[in-house]
Amino acid sequence: MFDNLSDKLDKALHVLKGHGSITEVNVAETLKEVRRALLDADVNFKIAKEFTNRVKEKAIGENVLTTLQPGQLMVKIVKDELTELMGGETEGINLSGTPTIILMSGLQGSGKTTFSGKLANFLKTKKTKKPLLVACDVYRPAAINQLHVVGEQIKVDVYSEEGNMDPVAIAKNAIAHAKQNGHNVVIVDTAGRLAVDEEMMTEIANIHKAISPQETLFVVDSMTGQDAVNTAKAFNDRLNFEGVVLTKLDGDTRGGAAISIKSVVNKPIKFIGTGEKMDAIDVFHPSRMADRILGMGDVVSLVERAQEQFDEEEARKLQKKIAKNQFGFDDFLKQIQQVKKMGSMKDLIGMIPGAGKALKGMDIDDDAFKHIEAIIHSMTPGERSKPAIINASRKKRIAKGSGTSVQQVNQLLKQFDQMSKMMKMMQGGRGRQMMQMMGKMR
Repeated sequence: MFDNLSDKLDKALHVLKGHGSITEVNVAETLKEVRRALLDADVNFKIAKEFTNRVKEKAIGENVLTTLQPGQLMVKIVKDELTELMGGETEGINLSGTPTIILMSGLQGSGKTTFSGKLANFLKTKKTKKPLLVACDVYRPAAINQLHVVGEQIKVDVYSEEGNMDPVAIAKNAIAHAKQNGHNVVIVDTAGRLAVDEEMMTEIANIHKAISPQETLFVVDSMTGQDAVNTAKAFNDRLNFEGVVLTKLDGDTRGGAAISIKSVVNKPIKFIGTGEKMDAIDVFHPSRMADRILGMGDVVSLVERAQEQFDEEEARKLQKKIAKNQFGFDDFLKQIQQVKKMGSMKDLIGMIPGAGKALKGMDIDDDAFKHIEAIIHSMTPGERSKPAIINASRKKRIAKGSGTSVQQVNQLLKQFDQMSKMMKMMQGGRGRQMMQMMGKMR
């Protein structure tokens, strides 16, 4: 996401590189390119102009610190303004009420039903809540079936009423059902249409009035760009929702909706959808998103994802094995599974500062580990625990069984040996100090 915008902003800010000071001339040249980059990303012209005007006001006459070059200072100013444009502070979800009622709104095809499932899964796993999904799209049987499939997938109950065409009654009955069955969060999935119309707006307004939700979230497909912003305004004028959800940010999106939606509706972006899997949901952090847009990565989010998969007991067992030189391929396989749970490879690499730019244009496959896993699964238990016993004939058998070549098997064995030695070194003095420091930071 934002690849095109990031590239153009990088070129725009590169104009100041080598200049000894910030002047009206070089700032004007830079900001002309910044404005053009924002417009190409489908940011509203008025918003793009106001943005560059604010950057100019801050940049002109700014004393360049001895530790900063003009280009670096401009990047900082642009980053700060981008953060503010996207909302400034991170906004959490309101989980008050017994139960908490969350109403989902949006157009058909925006990803509303899928996101309802993602949100339920997020609240169940990260907030230890017991959510109930409610099917109030009575016009599309496929939507009700889809919600049941999603609920089964994430092991969350789904409430629906076959034959009932009154979404207001269904929503009210679902809340009563939630209270009786210990559900402390109710997520109501509503009907959408292909465009904003009076019938849909009246229906969702009636549901809103009947159930008084703590949170009303507007789900928008970020790939629709400026149209998404206009639709959000129409919904907000009628519903006065609490927050925005941007879906499909992993697609070929120009980013205009994410950048400008807050300034149009004055409501925060609360969540983003970053993939098709049920755990592909992130809390929206304006500052971190600004970093990513400017190619600075997002190390904080990367560390958070790693910590979510971190098991202290497993880590202690692993440390003992490494110390005794007993680290084998079964242990390596467990580490691969943990990395895969963190998200798509493209998304993870994008969080590493500079990596996105360095790997630009490369096709990063989410199945990057499949050959490694196939090779390990083709080994016997003895070979996995003691890789040193793998001789030439064993390599041929492993290569044949995994559909790979002997060269690939050799390459994995070499990499594994190097990694084992490095991990062994990390058990030494400095390594232990680093591990202790990281443990205190958690």
